[in-house]
Amino acid sequence: MDRRFMILSTAALALSACASNTGPRLGSDGQPLPVIYRINTNDTARIQFRVLDSVNSLRSAAGAAQVELNAELNAAAATHSRDMSVQNRPWHFGSDGSSPIDRARRVGYPGTVLGENISETYESELETVAAWMQQPDTRDVITDPNARDLGFAFFQEPNGKIWWTLVTGDGGTAGPANAPTG
Repeated sequence: MDRRFMILSTAALALSACASNTGPRLGSDGQPLPVIYRINTNDTARIQFRVLDSVNSLRSAAGAAQVELNAELNAAAATHSRDMSVQNRPWHFGSDGSSPIDRARRVGYPGTVLGENISETYESELETVAAWMQQPDTRDVITDPNARDLGFAFFQEPNGKIWWTLVTGDGGTAGPANAPTG
């Protein structure tokens, strides 16, 4: 009796292990359904530094100098990510008509904004950077040799949708906004 119970228990355990490893759920097109990438609010700095490391690796491969995270550009990016969610559309203008340059000035950034990348997605920050690298215009923002500063932020809605914003600036080293007055 004990031996028969042991064999049946082992078989049941083996079958249950097979049933629990079903793999990704597939959509009607046969492709895996997206998995919502949930961000814990305590992960902001970790995400920003992971993006900084990725961007600097990509810049190094392109022969460009490394950039540094900039608090003012992070603030401008965070404001825009939340505002895109409110507007429910990914675009470079704020609900008040502001441009990336306007948002950087409002937070006291001393340099010139060189570019801004935005995204509306359920993907992670690294998947988003990889997608930006696939398009010449957004790749140029990441690899701009004049960039010295980086701002990166996001806003995640309760349904999981993430609004990403990346802003680059020259650190106040060049550009018409930094020309001497007199």
